[in-house]
Amino acid sequence: MPRIAYVNGRYVAHAEASVHIEDRGYQFADGVYEVCEVARGYIVDMKRHLDRLDRSLRELSIAWPMNRAAMEIVILEVIRRNRVKNGLVYLQVTRGVASRDFLFPAGTRPSVVVTARKVDPAAAAKRAENGIKVITVPENRWDRVDIKSVGLLPNVLAKQKASEAGAQEAWFIDADGTVKEGGSSNAWIVTGDGALVTRPAEHGILRGITRTTLLDVAAKLGLRVEERGFTVAEAKAAREAFISSATTLAMPVVAIDGAPIANGHPGSVVLSLRQAFFDIAEKRPA
Repeated sequence: MPRIAYVNGRYVAHAEASVHIEDRGYQFADGVYEVCEVARGYIVDMKRHLDRLDRSLRELSIAWPMNRAAMEIVILEVIRRNRVKNGLVYLQVTRGVASRDFLFPAGTRPSVVVTARKVDPAAAAKRAENGIKVITVPENRWDRVDIKSVGLLPNVLAKQKASEAGAQEAWFIDADGTVKEGGSSNAWIVTGDGALVTRPAEHGILRGITRTTLLDVAAKLGLRVEERGFTVAEAKAAREAFISSATTLAMPVVAIDGAPIANGHPGSVVLSLRQAFFDIAEKRPA
């Protein structure tokens, strides 16, 4: 069955979906996005994703393209039309179409695109069984990474470098050696005494929705969490390391810059978080 996309008020064939060449998302990366997991016929954490979308839009002074209830209907309809039981739904809002000028255009209607695609859950489970490898790269992004902007070129270059090195993610590192976050994920470690450590989300990283839900999962499992910075050296010496995102959930990291983490295999803490995630996360029938 052909894929269907929603573009500015219309459901269209994915292969024919398009936006104007002067859309400011294309010209200036003047837009924001969200990615939600669809699992077992449910959309996961939609409320939190839309809350973050609202914040990102407000930070960039972009209006909602429709009211929130209508947006929820569109998201669910795109999932339904694409028959996605396990997969991802992608939502993007830009400032809209206007003659190319750096200043905000007056009266421009925001553009919105929603797509969905299927993902094989068995493939994700297999990756979790084996774990992934991470490389480190110097932080070179703009300061407002707390906004989920479509301006992702540094992330693209970092993840391409990781791929060329045989890794699956890159961690951005501050000048003092502190880990910030991944190209498309938040970074975590597990200390020798079993505490989960992740950088505070007040500044310098994106407040990941999966990260937030994992804090709930950790509390339910009775795991101690420390929201603080950690260095690359601490990560390499950790009991476990992992990343989190809507596309990976909690994904074990088994090597950083070629150095194995512990015994080089996924650890029990991250696997327990993965196992409990779906039951604890907010779910809405899709």
